[in-house]
Amino acid sequence: MYALLLFVVVFVSSLTVLLHWAEQRVRHRSGAGRVGGARDTAGTGEKLAATAVIALLILGGWQLFHGLAGDEALASPAVTLNRLVVLFSNPSFWENVAETAKALGLSLLISCIGGGLAGVLIGANRALSDVLEPLFVTLYAIPKVTLYPVILLLFGLGMPAKVAFGTLHGFIPMMLVTMGAIRAMNPVLRRSARAMRLTRMQTLTAILVPATVPEIVTGLRISFSITLLGVMVGEMFASKRGLGFMIMNGISVNDTATMMSVTVLIGLFALAVNSALLAIDNRMHRVA
Repeated sequence: MYALLLFVVVFVSSLTVLLHWAEQRVRHRSGAGRVGGARDTAGTGEKLAATAVIALLILGGWQLFHGLAGDEALASPAVTLNRLVVLFSNPSFWENVAETAKALGLSLLISCIGGGLAGVLIGANRALSDVLEPLFVTLYAIPKVTLYPVILLLFGLGMPAKVAFGTLHGFIPMMLVTMGAIRAMNPVLRRSARAMRLTRMQTLTAILVPATVPEIVTGLRISFSITLLGVMVGEMFASKRGLGFMIMNGISVNDTATMMSVTVLIGLFALAVNSALLAIDNRMHRVA
């Protein structure tokens, strides 16, 4: 158990450092002195090479930890892959995937639409945002796990609690990012709206929202990652279905192969979605 926790801590820390290093290196190498297609081709090639190196380092570190800790503490990459293949052929596994996907989808829908709309409305009012922004920043600093008993009392066990806990993670960041984008918007746009005598709704739909789309995409990327975290935590502690439940069940019965296979699957999914959103984010900011 302790070997597994150590592996997770080292794995996440190393991955974060390596990804940051790779991103900075690619930006530095492909930034100056290159134009057009040459820059894009070189940047893509270096990103692929950096990704391959990171993947090999992760697999090598994983195998090394497995050799030091043993089969009972940490499943090897080969065993994990084999278990993942077995899970794919199990109908109950896909039922758990559907449960997690439903909870994540509902949480993201509430967080992104509700948080984005709240951020636009509050950010458009300077006095209101000056009062509420410090309050929401303070609320977000509270560890979310400490609020989970309250969530259980209000919503009980099951899907509502998972959706509420995921929304609790993602709503405020989306709102704060959108609020900051509205407040930092070029004041000329607001004056233009007043000069054209646009209504509040017309200003919102024709000026405020289009001008902040790049920042909204950034908020969506941030909100996705932490909403997924909230849903996973919710499934781990108070659920009988879902991928988070499978991870906790694997830990409780010392089934490290199932635990690692589900963890790897969630990690790959999060990495793929985050990479896609990051690419959209970068493109939107370049266009803007």
